[in-house]
Amino acid sequence: MTRERTVERLITAHKQLEGGGFEVRRPLPTAGVDHLDPFLLVDELGPVEYGPGEAIGAPDHPHRGFETVTYILEGAVEHEDSAGHRGRIGPGDVQWMTAGAGIVHSEEPSPDVREKGGRAHGFQIWVNLPAKLKMTKPRYQEVQAAGIPRAQTPDGRARGVIIAGEALGVRSVIDTITPIVYQDWTLDRDADVSIAIPADHRALVYAFEGAVEIGGREVRDGQLAVLGDGDVVRLRASASGRVLLLAGVPHREPVARYGPFVMNTEQELVQAFRDFQSGRMGEITRTAQVG
Repeated sequence: MTRERTVERLITAHKQLEGGGFEVRRPLPTAGVDHLDPFLLVDELGPVEYGPGEAIGAPDHPHRGFETVTYILEGAVEHEDSAGHRGRIGPGDVQWMTAGAGIVHSEEPSPDVREKGGRAHGFQIWVNLPAKLKMTKPRYQEVQAAGIPRAQTPDGRARGVIIAGEALGVRSVIDTITPIVYQDWTLDRDADVSIAIPADHRALVYAFEGAVEIGGREVRDGQLAVLGDGDVVRLRASASGRVLLLAGVPHREPVARYGPFVMNTEQELVQAFRDFQSGRMGEITRTAQVG
């Protein structure tokens, strides 16, 4: 017998500046909630309309000990790193970066967005790595929008972008180190969809348009719902809504974090700073701009 998950807690996102000075809505971390194992951070950029010359990005910065997942809804971002990777992700594209042992990374608006302006909207989520893999070799998985599987209910009222995990018989193409569910669900009026989530996963739902109902409780735009135990998440909409469904297996390990580094002990954090400052994480070798 299946058991529907209910809402244990609602967290309202706050706004703050990140990177070179762009604004994000951030439900995690927030006051009193450092992380929701295995998720470390949930940031929503925009939607924002930039004028010519106004677009802001995240200049060179290091990461160690976790994964960053960037999902673009509107606009375009170009990236470079100290391992020589570079590229561009646009609407509907996903970049799943395993920082592992350490990398210096840069994410900036594409030249056309910088020059002409335009709308920008997207998400970056941080997923913790287990202690045994915090020093793994960095890697990238970039999937263009056309290659990301989609699922929908028979009536078409609920439609999901399956970035990670599985829903309605549709499985993602991204390989995740930690078992993860990451899905973007759009619900029309009277939509009703049930998504199986393994009982050993912690599950979260972040609403970023309209509202949805979970277990008889409404989750509104800008709210993160922390769900209780169960093996099914049922999303319903009386009007319309759009949400991120996140779930993952907790590591249940100590978390020591400061800025761009997430380790298990304070000593490991100190070593991360030393390695970055001494250049052991490398630096970005600039080339001609992409695209």
